[in-house]
Amino acid sequence: MAHSDIDELIRLFSKLPGLGPRSARRVVLHLIRQKDTLMGPLATVMERAMTSIRTCSTCGNLDTHDPCAICSDTRRDPSVICVVEELADLWAIERCNLYKGQYHVLGGTLSAMDDRGPAELNIESLIRRAREDTVKEIILATNATLEGQTTAHYLTTRLEECHVSISRLAQGIPMGGELDYLDDGTLGAALKARLPF
Repeated sequence: MAHSDIDELIRLFSKLPGLGPRSARRVVLHLIRQKDTLMGPLATVMERAMTSIRTCSTCGNLDTHDPCAICSDTRRDPSVICVVEELADLWAIERCNLYKGQYHVLGGTLSAMDDRGPAELNIESLIRRAREDTVKEIILATNATLEGQTTAHYLTTRLEECHVSISRLAQGIPMGGELDYLDDGTLGAALKARLPF
């Protein structure tokens, strides 16, 4: 039995985080009802984004330029690099609007269970950046999970040779908590009260 375009839209939308088949049907129905004002512009922007979005070669952020807007912003402090696991964590820290340094996105955490070692993460480029004379502090903003803590300890060992100050987000973040799900106040307070690691 052939699937219609509507069925295919529902199937694809149901693969998005937070959307199951029922929510996907509601989204698709809404898009169909707003074909001219919403579906058309959405399709155009998605097609354009597919070709224009790239990974920043400096920090691993996603943007339409390389280096990204954060790395090229001269108002940001190049002496501080905040290391995060994923892009969602970078966005979460940016939401609190308190941090004005640079970032480095690892692309995950060390995990023996998932067979993810140092070679699978964006670690070597972090070490190269940390060796630059301008860099004075590295903030380890990995999640307060077992994998996040393991990754932070590994990075601390690797960064010792770089002669930079290493700090960690303050423990206001609950164990097992993920940055992307924290409220702005908790995240902002944790960032302000970071401690040496």
